[in-house]
Amino acid sequence: MNTELFKASIKQGIPDVLPELRTLDNGIPHAPKRKDILSPKEKQLAVRNALRYFDAKHHAVLAKEFAQELEMHGRIYMYRFRPSYEMKARPISDYPAQSKQTAAIMLMIQNNLDPAVAQFPHELITYGGNGAVFQNWAQYLLTMKYLSEMTDEQTLAIYSGHPMGLFPSHKEAPRVVITNGLMIPNYSKPDDWERYNALGVTQYGQMTAGSYMYIGPQGIVHGTTITVMNACRMSEKSGSDDLFSGKLFVTAGLGGMSGAQPKAGNIAGVVSVTAEVNPAAEKTLRTRLGGRTGFRHERTHRESESIRRQERGSLVRLSRQCRRRLGTFLRRKSLYRPRLRPNVVAQSLGGWILSGGIDL
Repeated sequence: MNTELFKASIKQGIPDVLPELRTLDNGIPHAPKRKDILSPKEKQLAVRNALRYFDAKHHAVLAKEFAQELEMHGRIYMYRFRPSYEMKARPISDYPAQSKQTAAIMLMIQNNLDPAVAQFPHELITYGGNGAVFQNWAQYLLTMKYLSEMTDEQTLAIYSGHPMGLFPSHKEAPRVVITNGLMIPNYSKPDDWERYNALGVTQYGQMTAGSYMYIGPQGIVHGTTITVMNACRMSEKSGSDDLFSGKLFVTAGLGGMSGAQPKAGNIAGVVSVTAEVNPAAEKTLRTRLGGRTGFRHERTHRESESIRRQERGSLVRLSRQCRRRLGTFLRRKSLYRPRLRPNVVAQSLGGWILSGGIDL
């Protein structure tokens, strides 16, 4: 698609004529099915909430389609309305905008949804299993349209992906004000959030997904490296000459962490072994980490020997779901018995696979 067609598509917003129904692209990672938590009446409400974005003439077709999506995926993503143009950050001049600030925001949104960046791009999830940019593609289309039309004298208010409206403001005011996941404390348990997200009235934006400013693994690599290094320090007696070499760092699940664990292990100087159930993660990590992922094909004879040379047991930090497989791995590699320190990441559980599929 050339630049002019791209600009026209952005300015169009939600098309007046329904696009062709699109099948799921199996070459792209997709979000797992969400919890079936709504009652029959709530499912009807979720469909009505989704239909509010569309002309009534389309409701008969879309109601059935959205009900099927909700049943199949636990959410209504509106796959039919996913844009046909390539999703990636473009030069500022390529965006149809009356303000450079709003053009920059459009660039940030598309970067968050780029398949090379996002964890589940077709479900509008950037990272963390359910860190959402928008709840559905209608919200994306409307927001991009409003950003193309507004000026530096206006502010767009967005709640959980839903554009609430354009308001008069001034040049020094924010161009966009965003809130995500506002919940009443007494109704903020995980099942409450699942229910309201399925209804289409709230989303979990994580830190930088719903705010359009995801920058990849930079921040989490730093924190994970410090964690690994401090774990090594805790495992050694004071005065030890070498705290890190030969230590074995075992972890599982890379998609929601941007591949931070093996990179952090490489920086700290430990040996990393990482389990991952999604084959697409390996290609992504090899791109981001310059060829060395620290998992699967990196479990070499040389790495095993580096652990064998250690006189003390290796410290292992692992997710609970891969602990069951660890004993088999260690016996096969004839490594020293480690001290186990389970570590559960403080992330939402929406994208976790708690059993099966992991093969160390």
